[in-house]
Amino acid sequence: METRKEKLGSNHPDTLISIANLASTYRNQGRWEEAEKLEVEVMETSKEKLGSDHPDTLISIANLASTFWNQGRWEEAEKLDMEVMETSKERLGSDHPSTLTSMANLASTYRNQETRKEKLRSDHPDTLISMANLASTYRNQGRWEEAEKLEVEVIETSKEKLGSDHPDTLNSMANLASTYRNQGR
Repeated sequence: METRKEKLGSNHPDTLISIANLASTYRNQGRWEEAEKLEVEVMETSKEKLGSDHPDTLISIANLASTFWNQGRWEEAEKLDMEVMETSKERLGSDHPSTLTSMANLASTYRNQETRKEKLRSDHPDTLISMANLASTYRNQGRWEEAEKLEVEVIETSKEKLGSDHPDTLNSMANLASTYRNQGR
């Protein structure tokens, strides 16, 4: 890594890969502070040099979220996971493997939060979106019952908070219909 920094410069893509690899090694060893320091460096440099929506930048953000996740720093992990998911959806589409992975990461963060029930039961629009995204992940994995349960909850809350004719409510209904269709119902 130091050789690459010296020969190529701190901002060179190959140098960033070396730094990210070392951070990953630290993360796998449970050396959280060392991993975090390097991951922040890679993330900030990637944002500056490649842009916030570049795939390599999104990977660096997800890596930092993983380090936070492993430390039980759920809110910090959630914020980064949400950023990766939203940017991936915009840039790559909802069905892209990277987007689906980011949805699963966010779902995993929610699952491990002590306040999961409160967060998932909330009627905040962002929470409804996250629940719908998690349901989509389940649907794409063929986990029909889990998808259906979340989709029904999203529909009920959307109807209550937004109304039956709201586009988000209608979209949620279409998602549930897709789940039923995939089950042959």
